[in-house]
Amino acid sequence: MSSQASDSAPDPTAADAGSSGLPTLIPREVLFGNPTRAQARLSPDGRHLSWLAPSADDVLNVWVQPADRSQEARQITNDQKRGIRSYGWTEDGTRILYVQDEGGDENWHLYAAPLDGSEARDLTPFEGVRAQNLMTDPKHPNEILVGLNQRDPSVFDMYRVQLDSGKVALDTENPGDVVSWLTDAEFRIRAAEATDPETGDDIIRVRDEISQPWRELLRFPFGENGGALAFNDQGDQLFVTSSLGSDTTRLLALDLKTGKPSAELARHAKADVGSVIMHPTEHRVQAVEFDYLKPEWMIIDPSIADDVAYLEETAEGTVAIVSRTLADDRWVFVDQPDDGPAAYYLYDREPRKAERLFVTRPELAEYDLAKMQPLEIQARDGLTLPSYLTLPLGLEPKQLPLVLLVHGGPWARDDWGYSAQAQWLANRGYAVLQVNFRGSTGFGKAFLNAGNEEWGVGAMQHDLTDAVRWAIEQGIADPERVCIYGGSYGGYATLAGLAFTPDLYACGVDIVGPSNIETLFQSVPPYWAPMKKQLVKRVGDVENDPELNRRISPLFHAEKIEAPLMVLQGANDPRVKIAEADQIVAAMREKDLPVTYIVFPDEGHGFARPENRLDANARIEQFLAEQLGGRAEPITPIEGSTAEER
Repeated sequence: MSSQASDSAPDPTAADAGSSGLPTLIPREVLFGNPTRAQARLSPDGRHLSWLAPSADDVLNVWVQPADRSQEARQITNDQKRGIRSYGWTEDGTRILYVQDEGGDENWHLYAAPLDGSEARDLTPFEGVRAQNLMTDPKHPNEILVGLNQRDPSVFDMYRVQLDSGKVALDTENPGDVVSWLTDAEFRIRAAEATDPETGDDIIRVRDEISQPWRELLRFPFGENGGALAFNDQGDQLFVTSSLGSDTTRLLALDLKTGKPSAELARHAKADVGSVIMHPTEHRVQAVEFDYLKPEWMIIDPSIADDVAYLEETAEGTVAIVSRTLADDRWVFVDQPDDGPAAYYLYDREPRKAERLFVTRPELAEYDLAKMQPLEIQARDGLTLPSYLTLPLGLEPKQLPLVLLVHGGPWARDDWGYSAQAQWLANRGYAVLQVNFRGSTGFGKAFLNAGNEEWGVGAMQHDLTDAVRWAIEQGIADPERVCIYGGSYGGYATLAGLAFTPDLYACGVDIVGPSNIETLFQSVPPYWAPMKKQLVKRVGDVENDPELNRRISPLFHAEKIEAPLMVLQGANDPRVKIAEADQIVAAMREKDLPVTYIVFPDEGHGFARPENRLDANARIEQFLAEQLGGRAEPITPIEGSTAEER
């Protein structure tokens, strides 16, 4: 067992000698340690501000301060292990709600922490049960709704919880195919999103009263995109996103009686509907975000047009409204540039004035950060791939070592903005390329569906190959110094890249990536069951087609991997079990192929504890320096890391 990275890394002084034009080395602690503060929020009554910040033992907890700053901030939660990663307020502003799991198992428990600093109450104290789909409502401040898979591990029933007593009562039982729920203006569950287990279609169901039966309002055949967002105030319309009749999703208001659109509120030719701003109490849409290469807001409600314009004038990067009072007189918004940390502001609508609250990582101001360049790359079949390139400062963009950073999902996307990973790698002297390969979300249904059954040896992987070749043809990348690096699906793409295009990459970094798609499918969490048909249609029926599984699973092609590989895995990962890492490592070692294997026994699907995150990145940095020749910060022991080299 080892609690620190290897001391055999290159001397960073020597690494700098050939790259004197590079800026000062940014310490990993500044990039990947806990932020100084993060996630500012206003209580619904506007009386308090809150944020995440490290406790005395450097664990992220929730801190609260009167909004008028009449008192010092107080820590009101006391997490001592993994840190709190997200939280919110109860509607009456008397408690903080947050979720926490155990060792990365993703069986989230929901906690309520009173403002007086007394012990938080576990509102869902059920062993092996996951809480999700949390809902609150201003008209019912003592109640919350939360989904629990207590009755059946594969589905989530909705429970109504009384905050004062902790009483938990079943509200709505899941018929077996529902994946999420929606409430109306009276805090009644009146809409459900389900997945047809036979066809993979997505279905929106509604009921006119809670005593009446559910009925199908809208169906999205597999390959279409869409979902329910919210009811209007009267409860006779449902706001939905839908690709029916278009390539990208549109924001529509549906008539609940007919299921037909009564209005089209927003659409974009190249991007799906992104974030939607709703009025905090009036149940109406005010603005919609679209994000093709960079985010942009479309204003629906003229009453906030001047406000949003003021926020965008104030900000250096993109703007997101993250908190509003129920009176809607004060907002908290975040400004996120691509070359600096996020800044949170308190905004008074009357008079129109923004006050900066804090920057998440003020230490970054001491260092020079790189810009992220949006660009379009053409795949071999002509498909346009929205992509991002981050180049190291101080170096001519020619013949650079390149890191292809592959996003997870794969039904997710890369975005423009600050990326700690991209800044870290660019600062070490690498060009960083991030590609939205086909199958990524946000770019319309044709782009998404172009990734169906294209894993591993298909077009999803070809897109990554083509992007690397583009960088080489442009003269940006040194063809002898290219690394493929990613987590989850990105880890799979790393294994596939090394196995199926071994001449392209000098090394690979796989974080919690699957190696055998059949065993991945067989071991997914039980609550993925309603989506299983969609998974099969997106990837292929690997459980009933051994030839397909063998063709796309890197495990069966391990002997082709020539480049050094680093594998990092959380032992408690519920999505990609540790067996996925164990088996590819064993297969490579059986062939005496170069592989380094690091396991974190107290982590899951990624590394939540900063000690483990810092240790993992220290090891990755040394590995990249050895293989590609970039810079590396010296290694020091990382107290509290649980890393085991196996």
